[in-house]
Amino acid sequence: MTPLLLLPGMMCDARLFQPQIAALSGRHTLITAPIGGADTMTALARTVLNAAPPRFAVAGLSMGGILGMEIIRQAPDRVAAVALMDTNPLAEKPDIQARRGPQIEAVQSGRLAEVMRDEMKPNYLTEGPDRAAILDLCMAMALDLGPEVFINQSRALRDRPDQCDTLRSFDGPALVLCGRDDALCPVSRHDLMHDLLPNSTLKIIDGAGHLPTLEQPTKTTAALARWLEAI
Repeated sequence: MTPLLLLPGMMCDARLFQPQIAALSGRHTLITAPIGGADTMTALARTVLNAAPPRFAVAGLSMGGILGMEIIRQAPDRVAAVALMDTNPLAEKPDIQARRGPQIEAVQSGRLAEVMRDEMKPNYLTEGPDRAAILDLCMAMALDLGPEVFINQSRALRDRPDQCDTLRSFDGPALVLCGRDDALCPVSRHDLMHDLLPNSTLKIIDGAGHLPTLEQPTKTTAALARWLEAI
């Protein structure tokens, strides 16, 4: 059975996929990769590939999806299938790039919790009964990962390349999934990825924003399970 490599989003770890790990680990080999040890997508992908099995499926959310695309670019023959969740195949826009510098400076001066609270966490979730608990989990993950990971990931996202050609060339089973209310990576970005990928399924999750794995875990897990059946 093909192992599944899970790539979390910025300042997240395996806890981002807690519900999916609980539901799928009895039937699938799951591997979660840390993605904060370098400050370019190229180097991050190389690190993941060095530790990954010879062939695997990859599921990435947000920055994890961006990294998953770079992994496909570097080693397309090793990737059996891809799930891209709440992510973006395009290079970063100049206005967002411009915000990275002040955020990095703030984190370097000891204000990681403030940056996460005021500038990042409010953009993550739609309204729902579990919103407060999920935001608390996001803060816990970020503080556990720490400033160095934030800085590395910010630089990697800022300088990332466009991956549209990468998606056009990948013909394995692909799932493109996002929360309908995702303000960071809107549905239009997922329509684009669905159009680019030759063998993809598009799934929009109602009642979720940027983190459907936690906001709507049952619906998200069901979509991932269906995708895995095609591998």
